Amino acid sequence: QVQLVESGGGLVQAGGSLRLSCVASGRTFSNYAMGWFRQAPGKEREFVSAIRWSGGNIYYADSVKGRFTISRDNAKNTVYLQMNSLKPEDTATYYCAATLEDLALWATQSRAYAYWGQGTQVTVSS
Repeated sequence: QVQLVESGGGLVQAGGSLRLSCVASGRTFSNYAMGWFRQAPGKEREFVSAIRWSGGNIYYADSVKGRFTISRDNAKNTVYLQMNSLKPEDTATYYCAATLEDLALWATQSRAYAYWGQGTQVTVSS
């Protein structure tokens, strides 16, 4: 089992920044690829970003590319999502997730992630 706890969400004006954190506990964090997904009210959960266990392979949704940066610190069992130039359409609950699957095949597929956090709310006002 892997337990994931997100933090760092909040209310921010358009153009602002937030940094989300996800702390993992349980099994060896460094074995897992980590992803961030988000879900807005009335919408399906969508992929945001993912990072391989080594940090060497990183994936972004087109909608956040150039604005969001994913990173991880295996010594701290933590994955981060730095979100800059936020837009109202970024408003959602953000979830981190862990997977042992090959990100090259499964990065954007939520069903590939076995463990999920409880989510943190991000609200961007216009």
